[in-house]
Amino acid sequence: MENCNILINLEIQNHEVPTLRQAVGWEGRDSDYPVLFEHCLFWAGLRDKNGNLIAFGYMVGPGIEHGYLEDVIVHPSYQGKGIGNALVKRLMKEAEDRGISIVTVTFEESNRSFYEECGFTSCPGGVWRKH
Repeated sequence: MENCNILINLEIQNHEVPTLRQAVGWEGRDSDYPVLFEHCLFWAGLRDKNGNLIAFGYMVGPGIEHGYLEDVIVHPSYQGKGIGNALVKRLMKEAEDRGISIVTVTFEESNRSFYEECGFTSCPGGVWRKH
């Protein structure tokens, strides 16, 4: 997509991220917002010409050298246009500007090539989840 105006800490209404999450088939997690923003180092978003939130992602962590990239979401109608790549690169630029030099992301195997195209190196690791 030409001219992506991805903004850091874009003003977002409480319902917008849950709506976007649901559009990609994820649980909305309505109760996470606005609390999530209080725990983020920063987030980024993009709106379409009608003002609808079409892309979102955020960074959490201690803010000292290391950050965790979370919930990179692009509305299905806008996928495959380079928005996700631009979103991740904008988040990485902000991380670099803030002195964060190590960023971790977890992803489904089907998204490996996307994150590698964004500059990530796949490596072994682990995830713990409450069952």
